[in-house]
Amino acid sequence: MADNINVTIRLDKEVKEKAEALFNEFGMNLSTAFNVFARQAVRQGKIPFEIYDPFYSENNQARLNRAIESIEAGKVTAHDLIEN
Repeated sequence: MADNINVTIRLDKEVKEKAEALFNEFGMNLSTAFNVFARQAVRQGKIPFEIYDPFYSENNQARLNRAIESIEAGKVTAHDLIEN
């Protein structure tokens, strides 16, 4: 059997409370949930879920490109875009 060690992590209080509530619905505590995460990461050789930043979504990137094109074409200024 593997030796267990203690690991200390820092979480925002609200994130911790919400995570504990969610994991409790699955019958797990925070420690068990992090063990599941770590084991899956090791098995898959990667983070076992997609990390998503809405800034890089297709819709947002298209909007940013249109704004850049408008600025470069002299139709608007950056200040105009900030105000809207």
